[in-house]
Amino acid sequence: MTAPTPSLYIDRPEDVAVAARALAGGAVVAAAFANFYVIVTRPDAATVRRVNLAKGRPVHQVGSITTAVGRIPGMFDWSRISPRLPIGRVRALMDALYGAGPFGFRGPAADRLPDHLTQIDSGLRTTQVIAPGLTCPSNAFFERALAETGTDHLYITSANRSRHHTGAAEEPAHWKAGALAADFAHLDDLVVLAHPDEAAARAAYPGYLTTSVTLLSFHAPEGELEEPPVLTVDRHGSLHLDDVRRAATPLGLQVRLGDTAGRRLQVRGYAGALV
Repeated sequence: MTAPTPSLYIDRPEDVAVAARALAGGAVVAAAFANFYVIVTRPDAATVRRVNLAKGRPVHQVGSITTAVGRIPGMFDWSRISPRLPIGRVRALMDALYGAGPFGFRGPAADRLPDHLTQIDSGLRTTQVIAPGLTCPSNAFFERALAETGTDHLYITSANRSRHHTGAAEEPAHWKAGALAADFAHLDDLVVLAHPDEAAARAAYPGYLTTSVTLLSFHAPEGELEEPPVLTVDRHGSLHLDDVRRAATPLGLQVRLGDTAGRRLQVRGYAGALV
C-alpha cells in the first residue's frame, strides 16, 4: 500500500497558518515535533474525548498539554512546590532540557487548567507539559494555534492508536507521516503538518529516540530529608535517563526512575513501502 503524501509542512508559514486555523475550527492536527509526530487539538473536553475515541483510548482518559516554549512556566502553580525543592533549580533544569530537545515535565497545575487535562497525584492537582524544545519549528505552529484559539495551551497526545484498541503490548509513536495518516484514515478532518525532511529531523536530535518524550515529575520530591532532592522519571522515553541526570546533577538535583518507568519506550518499526 502506498502511504498518502502530506501536503502541509511545518517550515512553511502559509501551511502553519492553514493548520492553525483548522485546529481552531476543531480539526485534529498531526504535527511534526522534534524528531517524530504528535497529535494536537483544541483543549476543550469534547475534542479531547473525540481524540481519545479515535485512538481507541478510554473516553475520559486525562490528556497532556503543550504550548509555545516561552509559555511553559505559566502552566504550573509554583506556589505548590515542596519547600524542600528550590524553584530556581527546577526552572534551570527545565530550561536546560527544553533547550536541548523534546521533553516533558509534570508538576502542580495552574488553577485555570481544566480538570480533563489534570490529575491528582500525591494530593496535588498536576498537569503534564510536553514540548519539542527551543529550536523546533513547531513552536511557531503552537503560537499561531494559540492565537487562533484564544487559549494559552493546547491538548497533545502521542501520534498512535492505543494499545487498548490494537491489542499490542505497546504502540510506539509514529515518526513517518505517511504511516501516521494511514493509521488515522478514519478521521475525516485530520490535518498532517509534516517534516519537510524526516531523515534530517531525526538527524537533528542524535541523542533522542524517535518515540514519546521522557517525562519528569517535580511535584513530589522523594525522600523526606534526602539531599540533593530527588525528582522522578514517570516515563523513560526518547531521552535516556543518564542524559537527564547529566543535566540535573550540576543543579543539585537527583533523578530516579519511578515505578512506571522501569522499561524504556520502544521505537516504532516500519515494513515494506513505509520504511
